[in-house]
This record gives sequence, structure tokens and C-alpha cells, in this order.
Amino acid sequence: MHTADESARSPVGAIGRVTVPIPSDGPGEVLVAVRGGSEAYTAWSTTSIDKDVRVVVVDSVSARGVIVERLPP
Repeated sequence: MHTADESARSPVGAIGRVTVPIPSDGPGEVLVAVRGGSEAYTAWSTTSIDKDVRVVVVDSVSARGVIVERLPP
């Protein structure tokens, strides 16, 4: 269970945009709207995702690393 402070810091559930393409075998980068601004995170996905595609953060693997999924068009 997250405290209110932890959930306010988590990017999980936030919408972002791919700024560096995410290959299927390595990380890329996403810009995510959190805490009233935008922050860059290293991102992984089970499928490759091209630059400028909108994504949702589904998990956090570290303070600056997230798992994302492509949003439906």
C-alpha cells in the first residue's frame, strides 16, 4: 500500500510521449506529465514503440525507469 506521498510521486498511470524510440530489446525514453510538469524517464516495453507515440506508464522499475504500453490511437 502506498502512502499519499508515495502515490503522488509515482508516474504509474500517467500519460507520456516517446522521445527516444523504444526497441523491443532495450530501453528508450519517454516524457511523462507528472507533479505539475514533465519529466523524462528511461522506458521499456514488450513491443517496440516509435518516437512521438503516446504511452501510458504501467509500472515503475526504478526512480527513473518505467514500463510503458502504447495508447490506442
